[in-house]
Amino acid sequence: MTQRFNAKSSADEVLAGQDVSGLRVLITGVASGIGLETARSLLAKGAKVVGTVRSVEKAEKATTVLRQAAALGGGELDFLEIDLASLKNVEAAAKNILSENRVFNAVIANAGVMATPYGLTEDGYEIQFGTNHLGHFALINRIASLIADNGRVVVLSSQAHRVADVDLVDPNFEQQEYDPFVAYGRSKTANALFAVAFDKRHRSRGIRAASVMPGNSLTNLPRNFSEEALQGLFATVGKAREDAGLPPAELKSVEQAAATSVWAAVVADGDTIGGQYLEDCGVAQVNDLENPFADGVRLYALNEKRAEALWAASQAMIEAV
Repeated sequence: MTQRFNAKSSADEVLAGQDVSGLRVLITGVASGIGLETARSLLAKGAKVVGTVRSVEKAEKATTVLRQAAALGGGELDFLEIDLASLKNVEAAAKNILSENRVFNAVIANAGVMATPYGLTEDGYEIQFGTNHLGHFALINRIASLIADNGRVVVLSSQAHRVADVDLVDPNFEQQEYDPFVAYGRSKTANALFAVAFDKRHRSRGIRAASVMPGNSLTNLPRNFSEEALQGLFATVGKAREDAGLPPAELKSVEQAAATSVWAAVVADGDTIGGQYLEDCGVAQVNDLENPFADGVRLYALNEKRAEALWAASQAMIEAV
């Protein structure tokens, strides 16, 4: 890595001068937001992208934008319908991917939901944990044999991981009151821990996995918030950072929010990022303060024993379906 990037870097800037033509990348959740921009930036440089959406028909805008980028940049685009909240659907999609036997140089687990009302997946798991973590856990493990040697797995986490560690005793909130933001935080911690455990298992092939805090940006991810609630969240974040003596949080553009995913997938040194939590195109510093809106990563999100416990629990959940 001869060039350093930062919070202001865009995905296009990260890829400037990089030859990604011929690289094949699987990206979940390309219908909008960060996933759409991640896919667009790679296609515009000639990469081959398999982008997942819940419905190709409903992703018409993404279809148009991404096909235009592929045509102009020489990239290749395929769409794959997948519902990460259904393990049966994930298994069917994985079988489809395996049948084509195409190798992926990187997998970017980008799709997710945020702060949803209480609900369960069709398999009986809390919707945010089931979608953000368990669906990706099942998909990526199922197709791991198709990830190229020295490939990358990038799992989008969030600053919200600082809100809560995973709860392996009561993951479905059966014994406690449901809090949508706590549930979201747990799922984002799970994303980080999955990267830790996956990296450990596959680094012998040079495959390295990392989690990413993309940065806060105005996408449709917080669609479950009313405008009043969203402004209230911004105010809470501002006060918490001020109380901790931190500078105000800055929103990123979507182009900037996609940069760390792209950097981790095709630019960064594997030994540098393997098993780490990344933000602003670099490895995040450990910051174990309980302040949920501080920068950096909390130690529990990098804990190998915790990662192994989550792996075992997740495997049992999948096998129970």
